[in-house]
Amino acid sequence: MLSMVEELKPEILLSAYANGIFPMADEQDEIRWYSPDPRAVIELDRFKISRSLRQRIRSAEADRSGFEIRYNTCFERVMRRCADREDGTWISRDIIESYGRLHELGHAHSVETFYGEELAGGLYGVSLGGAFFGESMFTDPPRRDGSKLALVALVERMQERRMTLLDIQFLTPHLKRFGAVEISRDEYLRRLESAVQLETSFIN
Repeated sequence: MLSMVEELKPEILLSAYANGIFPMADEQDEIRWYSPDPRAVIELDRFKISRSLRQRIRSAEADRSGFEIRYNTCFERVMRRCADREDGTWISRDIIESYGRLHELGHAHSVETFYGEELAGGLYGVSLGGAFFGESMFTDPPRRDGSKLALVALVERMQERRMTLLDIQFLTPHLKRFGAVEISRDEYLRRLESAVQLETSFIN
């Protein structure tokens, strides 16, 4: 039986993602593997931005006093903020350490929303070819749009890089407002097989 450290080696994690599987820790910090059916995705060409959020972005860009989007400047910090939830988390210490190794290898990324030097929101996930597997996001209550702005930046970067699959695992009311939908596992695996073969990169 593999130890948790061995179970979450980078090569095992990447192979799992390439096959539509991802890990989560349970309440005892044991690793469980999932491949849900249906699977939730955000269709990049149908991504929805509310009028208020679009106005917020335009206003900040116009006066240059608003937010700044950064990539991979504080990956572990973003993970820990995502894990800091009153209702519990599936992001265990082993998950944080393992995805930190993926980050060092260039496969895991964070998108961060800053106001000055204040980290106000962000998200992290894993990329393979033309696929990005969104894992979790957070926002600071005083800055309600922190995670939304990071999501908009993620979608824009994916579109620029001609990536094709944004996996969000499970459908939530929050993400449904951005146009997230559920598809069957079979359909997801078909899209995944095509996406991971694309010669593109989220960062480079």
